[in-house]
Amino acid sequence: MALSTTDLGKEGGSGLPKTIAPGNLTLKINSVALEEFKFIPNAYHLILNVETEPIDGFEGFLIDKDNESLGRYAGQIGRVKASQYAFADGKTKTGIEVQRDRSILIFLQKLCKTLGLNDWFVSQNDKHDTIEDFVEAFNKDMAYKDIYFDACVAGKEYEGKSGYTNYDMWFPRDGKGVYAIASKGGAVLPYNETEHLKKMETKTVSSFGDDDDLDIPKRAASDFSLD
Repeated sequence: MALSTTDLGKEGGSGLPKTIAPGNLTLKINSVALEEFKFIPNAYHLILNVETEPIDGFEGFLIDKDNESLGRYAGQIGRVKASQYAFADGKTKTGIEVQRDRSILIFLQKLCKTLGLNDWFVSQNDKHDTIEDFVEAFNKDMAYKDIYFDACVAGKEYEGKSGYTNYDMWFPRDGKGVYAIASKGGAVLPYNETEHLKKMETKTVSSFGDDDDLDIPKRAASDFSLD
């Protein structure tokens, strides 16, 4: 394949990056994926592949680099984890039992309620034997297609292969009366760089994998509970 000089990721037609950065954003979901977290056996990150609203004069990434006829993304894109921490079976440091699949379902229930898809979520009761099957059905049905929502996206800086600053991103925990994910125009958690962005360290890295622990879905918010 010939080298491209126009699809390098950081500069679009308007001079904007082609990928999102942490902040308060309006997004839609293009797909959802489970990604294994290698430092905890059988743990998953739930990844939302998202896109901003269309930007005038912007030339986004190719939707499929092997099929240019599909065109380009109309907005910036990115990968955002459902949580900073991996979902896994086990116990927290305080002894609370957590279940990987239930935790993922609680997040997806909250997401579906935010997007107005609660009927779809309820209709899936007892239809799937595994969480992998559930997420596959979520992608197949694509009930989330072209539904925009407001979000607070947190992240951690790291240096990419090209030398640019990239971001490992996730939805932070909800605040009091505000949520990391909200319906468009809803009460969304305000982005605070001090709290929501981990700056790149300049010191030599001596170890990896100590950032992740088990995720406990916040149960205080009444709009998501499987009970």
